[in-house]
Amino acid sequence: MTVSITVAVIAPSLLNTNGDAENAQVLARRARWGGAEAVVVPVEHPDDLPPDPDAIVIGSGSDADLEAARDLLLAIHDELRVAATRGVPILAVGTGLELLSWGIEHDDNTVTEGLGLVAGRAVANTARVSDDIVVASPRFGRLVGFENHARAYVGAEGSPLGRVAYGVGNGRDSSQEGVVMGEVIGTHLHGPLLAKNPAMADHLLASMFTRLGAGYVAGERAVEADKHAARARAAILERLGQTAD
Repeated sequence: MTVSITVAVIAPSLLNTNGDAENAQVLARRARWGGAEAVVVPVEHPDDLPPDPDAIVIGSGSDADLEAARDLLLAIHDELRVAATRGVPILAVGTGLELLSWGIEHDDNTVTEGLGLVAGRAVANTARVSDDIVVASPRFGRLVGFENHARAYVGAEGSPLGRVAYGVGNGRDSSQEGVVMGEVIGTHLHGPLLAKNPAMADHLLASMFTRLGAGYVAGERAVEADKHAARARAAILERLGQTAD
C-alpha cells in the first residue's frame, strides 16, 4: 500500500519570517524518502485548507501581519480544533504558537485574542531574546534551534515541550520552552526546527503514518541527510558548551 501524505502550511506568505513554514517541506521530503507520496498545500485562504490534512504547520511572522494571520486562523478555527481532537500533528512556531494560545498582550496594553487551542498566553518582554537555544524534551530528546522573540510565554507550566538547557525559552525564569497538548506542539525554536532535529520530524511522521494504518521507516536519503544534521548539531552544542549527542 502506498501511503499518501498531505501537509497543510498556514499562511506561508505571512508566517515564514524565520523559514519556519519550511517545516512542512521537511515532513513531505522525509515522507517521500520513506516511500510515501506527499504534497504540501499552502493555505492562504480558508477555502485552501484540505478537508483532512495529515499534518498542519504554522510558522512565525512579524507583528505587522499579526491581524491578517489571526483572521485566517479564526476562519479555520473549527477545522483546526477538529484536527487537534483527531490527533493530527499541528506544529506552531513563534507567532504561530502565540496565535494558538489564549492571546497576545502587547506592551501598549492592547490584546490580540488567540484561538485558545493551547494553554498559555504571550506577554510583553523587557527585551528581545535572540540566540541559540537547547531544550531537553522528554518526548523528542534534545532539541536545538534559534529563538528570536520579543514576548515571554506564560501559563503553560503543566505541559511544556521541555526544559531549557541553554537559552531563555518561555522566559520569566520558568526554565521551560513551548507547550504540548496532545499532538499540538508550540515552540519558539526556529531553524527550521525539523531540519535541525530530524528525530522530531520522524516522530511526527510516525504519528501521521500510524493514523493512516501504516508504519514509517526513514529512507536511505534521510539517513544520509541526518548525518549532516548531526554534524551541525554537534558544532552548535560544542560552541555552546553543551554535551554532544
